[in-house]
Amino acid sequence: MAKLVSKTYGEALFGVAMESGADKAAQLMEEILGIRDILAQNPEFDGLMKHPAIPKQEKLQVVNNVFKGRISDELESFLEIIVSKERYSELDAVFTYFIDRVKEQQRIGVAYVTTAVELTAQQRNAVEARLLETSGYRKMEMHYSVEPAIIGGMIVRINDRVVDSSIRTKLDGLTKQLLQIQLG
Repeated sequence: MAKLVSKTYGEALFGVAMESGADKAAQLMEEILGIRDILAQNPEFDGLMKHPAIPKQEKLQVVNNVFKGRISDELESFLEIIVSKERYSELDAVFTYFIDRVKEQQRIGVAYVTTAVELTAQQRNAVEARLLETSGYRKMEMHYSVEPAIIGGMIVRINDRVVDSSIRTKLDGLTKQLLQIQLG
């Protein structure tokens, strides 16, 4: 249900942004990232907006008081719709969907790379260059993590695609093959 809500509202916001042009989508994305930072720094606001005892009209007034004149009219109207439809608890997922759509439209890939040891700057540049070469994206947003349990190699995830060339996975595969061999 939450995924459907985030897609529906995120797609609607993306549609509004694209009607005004790709520059508007990038501007809204920047505003959304700013709002996310503000909300992360002010958990009381989040609690207030999610509190069931506070009437919807008061929440709309709070949104108006806090954001009017500080963000674009499109985003302010969107926030008012989210609050009036009582979907504020889904706001972060909606924002995530919208940001992902804008990055997709701008051909910016988001890659999560897991290695057994920290990569050097040169190795990171080589991985990014290889991903740009093979993926069709114009730019990559790279996220690196270290997981010693994979022993060696790397695991790369872009969207729903995963390339697992870790030693741990290869050893697990060999183990399964050896267990299937029947001595006879």
